[in-house]
This record gives sequence, C-alpha cells and structure tokens, in this order.
Amino acid sequence: MNPASRARRPLSVAAAASALGLLLAGCTSAVSVASAPHAADPACASVVLALPEVLGDLELLDTTSQASAAWGSPEAAVVLRCGVDAPPPTTDRCVTVETPGGPSVDWVTVAGEPDADGATDWTFTTYGREPAVELLVPAAVTAGHSTSFVDQLGPAIALVEPTRSCL
Repeated sequence: MNPASRARRPLSVAAAASALGLLLAGCTSAVSVASAPHAADPACASVVLALPEVLGDLELLDTTSQASAAWGSPEAAVVLRCGVDAPPPTTDRCVTVETPGGPSVDWVTVAGEPDADGATDWTFTTYGREPAVELLVPAAVTAGHSTSFVDQLGPAIALVEPTRSCL
C-alpha cells in the first residue's frame, strides 16, 4: 500500500463512522406532536429556544412539529405546544405558578378522567398570554410524578408578555 492511500484510509474510516452515527441517530423516534394553529408566531421560537433540557427528572426529546417540545419517554411524553388559541375568560381553575427566583405564570388547569389506577391526564394552558402555550401531562406521567415541574417553564413562558391574569 502506498503512503498516499494509507493517509486517506483513516479519513475514510472516520467518515464512515460519522455517517453511521448520523444514521443511528436518525433511528431515534421523535414524539409525534400536532402543530398548534399559531406555531409560526415568532414569540414561539423564543419560548422553545429557552425551554429547559430537563423538566423535573424528564429529559427533552425530539418532536415532529414546529414550536413544540416533549420530555420523558416517547410512549408517555409531557408535550408542550406553543401557539395554541388563548383561552377566553373561563370558569376552569386558573392558578398562578411562582417560578423560584423568577416570573409567575398563570395557567388554566383542566384534569381529564382518572384511569383505572386513578392517575389523571392534565392540560395546562397559559392564561393572558398570546400566543398561548399548552402543556399536556399524560396520566402515565402523573402516576409517578407531581406536576410541580410546571414552574420550571416560567422563564421561557415569560418571554411572552402577559396581557391579563387570573382573578
């Protein structure tokens, strides 16, 4: 083997290893998320870029749509969608969540029907901010986790200015 072909060999092995890594990374399944109606709002890009990598002990996952994020496992993911329709004044429970050392965010909270084990799906939608942000927490997550991790979203959500608040 001549010296020139030996010099190229490590590069081709490195290139092949790199291509294999990209191919295997493409095999990880992303969480399928329906795009919100106002996902293209520039404020949503700011929100998504500021989201935490970890929510409680749930790690960030890839998603299939713009202005969305997911944490946990693909089979039971906490899903965030920015750009949902803002809720009008409502009689649903509206709570103010204080972020430690940061902003407070108002959320309309709606519980789903309990499953056979008593765990419940929860939907949190920001109140008084446009575009609104929705957080879906499945029963599979609430069965083993508190939803107190919602406070960790405060700094990202606060990038959308509030125009009204819970009463």
